[in-house]
Amino acid sequence: MIIKTQNQLNDICAELSQKPYITIDTEFLRDKTFYSRLCLIQLSADDFDAVAVDPIEHELDWTPLNDLLHNENVIKVFHAARQDLEIFYFLNDKIPHPIFDTQVAAMVCGYGDSIAYNKLVQDITGHALEKNAQFTDWSRRPLSSKQMAYALDDVIHLRDVYKALDKRLKDQGRDGWLKAEMEVLTSPSTYELHPEDAWKRIKIRSDKSEVLAILRDLAKWREETARRKDVPRNRIIKDDALADIAVYMPKDKEGLKRIRSLPKDIANGKAGDIMLKIVANARKTDKNTWPIAKRKTAFPKEATPTLEMLKLLLKINASEADVAAKMIATKDDLETLAIEDSPDVPAIKGWRFEIFGKDVQALKEGNLTLGLHKGRIHKVLK
Repeated sequence: MIIKTQNQLNDICAELSQKPYITIDTEFLRDKTFYSRLCLIQLSADDFDAVAVDPIEHELDWTPLNDLLHNENVIKVFHAARQDLEIFYFLNDKIPHPIFDTQVAAMVCGYGDSIAYNKLVQDITGHALEKNAQFTDWSRRPLSSKQMAYALDDVIHLRDVYKALDKRLKDQGRDGWLKAEMEVLTSPSTYELHPEDAWKRIKIRSDKSEVLAILRDLAKWREETARRKDVPRNRIIKDDALADIAVYMPKDKEGLKRIRSLPKDIANGKAGDIMLKIVANARKTDKNTWPIAKRKTAFPKEATPTLEMLKLLLKINASEADVAAKMIATKDDLETLAIEDSPDVPAIKGWRFEIFGKDVQALKEGNLTLGLHKGRIHKVLK
């Protein structure tokens, strides 16, 4: 069912606001715009037929829906929620809350790293989802019956996935673990993009501060231009062209046109003039304001045995706790733990300390060793 009238939306949101949880999914496009273009919102709940809200074909007042998304008494259930939450944040300046991300919950429950939704549904419900409409153009109207069946199927089966994972988390006493992870997903800082930091996402072959200052200012201009025009960044200018301009520091149009990665029409046009001015101005700025590249020092050879022991310990403890190793510690976490006495890393805080951090401390203090018994690595406490 597609909601077509304001009364329908009002009534459905009122009904859903009385539910303990709702399942949500979205369909969107992002290949032609800077911000994701929301094309469809699907909603479902227990004892409730799945419905879709069409923001393209039906112009409705979304106030009831926004109120539902921020109703603290209703849990909003997503799978791999980050992109969905980003869309709602930029639309409403608020993030839906509280939320339950079944992909993260599955990792806490031992389903491995970032399990795909169709695999999770099949594992829990035995149902094989049809994915043949996944990559269709969701902005075209009318939507086909196949598209609608695909879209609504996701939120229908998400109900069973949520209930199974929620029960497992509570039975294992891990619901608090998930809550801690959801706090990161619902923090505005997770989605805020600062134009002055856009350069950090661009690969460049130089770490000279002057080059990075030029890249910073060029990337900031591109970011602001792409946002204003609502087009993808590479429609303005591609990353490699920005990086090359920063490295070669052209002083005039002839120098700009010699950059092979930059299309000639851009070099000859207004954008070319703007970029030449940015390059010149960046080189004149106070050198104390130029970025300083963070050079990653080579991992000390003498710490390699400790690192290898920590990797083994992580595998053992992740298996024992039935939690995805990726959820407990990252590669950078392990390297920091191997070389620092008092590291400030998530891997030894909160619930992670209980299932991993304690053993890390014991291992580094010599109170725990790893041994081999009947072909299997195991822990030995002294």
